Amino acid sequence: MHFSSIISSLFHNEISRDLTITSNNGFHLRPVAKFVSSAKTFSSEIQISFNGKRVNAKAVNSILGLSLEQDDTFTLICKGKDSKKALDELSTTFNTLMQDDVQIDIIEKESSSYRSPTIPAEIISSGIAIAKVYHHKEIEKITHSTLSFDEAFSKSSDELEDLYKSNIEKSNSDIYLAQKELLSSLKDEAHDVKSLQENIEHASKQLLGTKLEAKISDYKDILSRVKKHLGVQKESLFPNEEFILLADDLLPSQIENLSKSLVQGVILKSTSLNSHTSILLRSLGITSLIANTDNIEEGTLVILDAHAAVVVLNPSKEELEKANKRQVTDKKLQTLQSKKRFEKAITSKGKPIKVLANVTDLNSANIAKEEGAEGIGLLRTEFLFKEEKPSYEMQVKAYGEIFDVYDEITVRTLDVGGDKALPYIKLIQEENPFLGIRGVRLLNTHPDIIEEQLHAIFTASKGKTIKVMFPMVSSVEEFVEAKNFSKNVAKKYNIDISNILFGIMIEVPSVLFLLESFNKIVDFYSIGTNDLTQYLFAIERTHTTLKTNDLSPAVFDAIKLISNKTTKPLSICGELAANKDAIPTLLEIGIDTLSVSAKNIPQTKEIIRNV
Repeated sequence: MHFSSIISSLFHNEISRDLTITSNNGFHLRPVAKFVSSAKTFSSEIQISFNGKRVNAKAVNSILGLSLEQDDTFTLICKGKDSKKALDELSTTFNTLMQDDVQIDIIEKESSSYRSPTIPAEIISSGIAIAKVYHHKEIEKITHSTLSFDEAFSKSSDELEDLYKSNIEKSNSDIYLAQKELLSSLKDEAHDVKSLQENIEHASKQLLGTKLEAKISDYKDILSRVKKHLGVQKESLFPNEEFILLADDLLPSQIENLSKSLVQGVILKSTSLNSHTSILLRSLGITSLIANTDNIEEGTLVILDAHAAVVVLNPSKEELEKANKRQVTDKKLQTLQSKKRFEKAITSKGKPIKVLANVTDLNSANIAKEEGAEGIGLLRTEFLFKEEKPSYEMQVKAYGEIFDVYDEITVRTLDVGGDKALPYIKLIQEENPFLGIRGVRLLNTHPDIIEEQLHAIFTASKGKTIKVMFPMVSSVEEFVEAKNFSKNVAKKYNIDISNILFGIMIEVPSVLFLLESFNKIVDFYSIGTNDLTQYLFAIERTHTTLKTNDLSPAVFDAIKLISNKTTKPLSICGELAANKDAIPTLLEIGIDTLSVSAKNIPQTKEIIRNV
């Protein structure tokens, strides 16, 4: 053995840590791609071990081949000069990815009363579509190409980068970046189209029968892109009349051309609700279902009812009339919500309700503004800089750009801990992190980071009224300490903060019994129903089997108690604020300010108008 290798093995032993998949989507392409991107920044050898198999953690294809699903535990192994840093930061990155990997909402099915034959289905994208079915057909076009395999590979990578950049303001942009990372991981193992195809077939077989099976379409999509640049291109054929497309599955790259056709709806046989194809269909608003369509002949007239989750075969005249009326109603409602999204939300009794937005960055703030937000009810600052620690100057710029968009803004100070992690904030390992160092308690462990954040917020405000909200406050003393800390920061940097209001997020039950004391010292309150519900029921909100009842009387009684006892402005910023079944009760209790995600603003306003 070479002397340097001996020294390396002596001083750079392997270190490892077990990590568990908490997302019900499994460790799928998008989070894997982000994890690999972070792993590549370290010089150490990084591997993942699962079920006796070790793979390179810097290759997307290798990790996907493990088919890691929810509740699987793997071992992250690092060896090298920066192994300790790599293990800590990649563990944090992984936990953040699990936290950010939002479960696909299961759309509630409506009851149906069709007498014609129906096929049960799952809803990808809701709506009603009426047309004759058309089976998906492709033709293969051969053109002359002078590109080498490596050049075609590079062209495909550039193409995915361009798609990412052109879609960066949309929620589906990560799909293209993930495919680019997957493409890169296949490059080392392929020297021509034949070997690439063989590798993709092998990788696809490993995913068969697992929750990640839907990601096989991403492999096929990548192969299709490379082949296209080598002169072999498959082209979908669509009719020149309105149609409902039937297909086993579609590649993500085929959806763009489909959206330019006269398609009214899509029925897929073998995809999943969280496949990239499904995500793109939802983002484009194409009414879509998953159903077994083996027995539907081409040209059959159907109603694609993506409210009741059924395909209606050869519907009667009455059923067609009813479906047409529902189409018109859906369109009117969407138009009404969109048209009135900039108008105030006033109840039928004449009470105005303010609808604000929960945002994470400038992009989401602009989107919320376009959807009709009247201000920011919650700026989640921990999502602004998720990868690396920002400088003071970077923070001032980021906050300033967001503050310029709205007149009313509530900024939550860093809320990490529990299921929220940032790679540059090292927290001690705790048996129950949800009951440990979280939110405002960072003042005890990382005062320098909170000081820099407050300094940046105060500077960026430029005299504008800004609400600064401290999360996870459980006692009067904690708030007093946080406010005094803020005053000392302002004094240290000679900043006038007479324009700054200080408040708390109500999410710890102890606060409910201290409201008389809090009324004397806070400027405002916001109820964080997600965590409040978690602590009321003593059920961790990321728990894989136990679930809380967000509509429990206990939750509404707690909110009513808060509303009755508080004497300062009060809002709700949790998911309950956008729940159509909860809004009437919240307004009845006396809540007059709701803060919701951008996509829910038009609908929330319309629900309020009908209360």
